[in-house]
Amino acid sequence: MIDHARDLASVRDATERLLTAVGKLDNASVTESSRLPGWTRGHVLAHLARNADALVNVFEGRPMYLSGEARDADIERDAPRPLDVQVTDVRESAARFQDVSAVPADWSRTVELRNGITDTASRVPFRRWVEVELHHVDLGIGYELEDLPAEFTERETDFLAARFAGHPDVPPTRLTDGTRAWSTGREASAPEVTVTGRPADLLGWLAGRREGTALSAEGGPLPSLPPL
Repeated sequence: MIDHARDLASVRDATERLLTAVGKLDNASVTESSRLPGWTRGHVLAHLARNADALVNVFEGRPMYLSGEARDADIERDAPRPLDVQVTDVRESAARFQDVSAVPADWSRTVELRNGITDTASRVPFRRWVEVELHHVDLGIGYELEDLPAEFTERETDFLAARFAGHPDVPPTRLTDGTRAWSTGREASAPEVTVTGRPADLLGWLAGRREGTALSAEGGPLPSLPPL
């Protein structure tokens, strides 16, 4: 069961971890490449700030972004800013997200996200938690998938396995970390491929952060996953 209040607390904690880590950088570090192709660390920080404001729009009934082009332009505009401006923007936009989340509302209502995707309002805090945690890893400043909270890793693995479930380009696949198991890919009477690995490696592969070289596959090759 989704607990939006608990997830909002997790978002606050994750944001503080990120801000503490980023605060130790310098202006030169912000202009260096992140782990995301074509993006500097400044791009990642700008995206995090603008994503928080976009989710405020969602909660207040406005389009998440005016357009995909406007979203990209805002990130490009804000990416070159100095460290202190980036940190302030991430902090203040995160506070705006928390403030709008504190307004009494129907958390069971349906909201519209980007590209026509809809979800219940109660799941939005977890979506923001995903943004903060994975992009903290993307910064490449010492926070790794292994450092993610265990609850987060399990829930995001649940989410991504469900996202690829029924996908025509993904063969029937069983995922396991030796304790838990998930099914994903095309429907079949039985999974055709079993992928085994540590929780961080499974999540990294599903989230497009690792190639899966640390995983083992039985019943066929490691499936190729489409981009998120």
